[in-house]
Amino acid sequence: MRIELVILGSLVLSTTVLGNAYYHKKQFYPSVVHITKSNPSMMVMYIQALVIVVLLGKLMKRVFFGQLRAAEVEHLIDRSWYAITETCLAFTVFREDFSTKFVALFTVLLFLKAFHWLVEDRVDYMERSPIISWLFHCRVTSLLLVLGALDWHFVQAAYTATLTQGASVQLVFGFEYAILLTMVAMVIVKYGLHTYDIQRENPWEDKAVFLLYAELVI
Repeated sequence: MRIELVILGSLVLSTTVLGNAYYHKKQFYPSVVHITKSNPSMMVMYIQALVIVVLLGKLMKRVFFGQLRAAEVEHLIDRSWYAITETCLAFTVFREDFSTKFVALFTVLLFLKAFHWLVEDRVDYMERSPIISWLFHCRVTSLLLVLGALDWHFVQAAYTATLTQGASVQLVFGFEYAILLTMVAMVIVKYGLHTYDIQRENPWEDKAVFLLYAELVI
């Protein structure tokens, strides 16, 4: 009930801000300028954007994971605090680039990191789960493809921005997404090995060796 009130309140506030700006300016572009120059209006729009991100996250969680296990939630919270602190320290080098675009890119980065951690935990859970359904395979493979494509896109975008604009905060974003891309590759290897092990009649004793080699290479 509490989250529904937050969603409704943010929707009412953002609608009021947009309606008030359009009522006074009568046109789209002047209305946008009016909102961007008003700190209270921008704060309302930031809150609305954050609510949209949370709702999107809940939708993706429902589609790709269903119900999260208690261990997955605990790992997600622990990793989030560490990642926020680590990333903020890295971004202090480019603090002059702080802007609305930076906040948006930073939010997207943390959003995607969370799903990388969750899919890694879910694949590791394959070893301890007695039954793996076809829905599990569909969810994991689909999410890995989506995450891999997004990571590659953001790496390319950061590379292009660095070539054209020089060293900037995009350099840090590029390295972060490159790390996430290697993480996706490692999870794919784990998923393949776990799937092969599950389909065997007898336990695969050499799986740990292959996992070790994969970690060393990737």
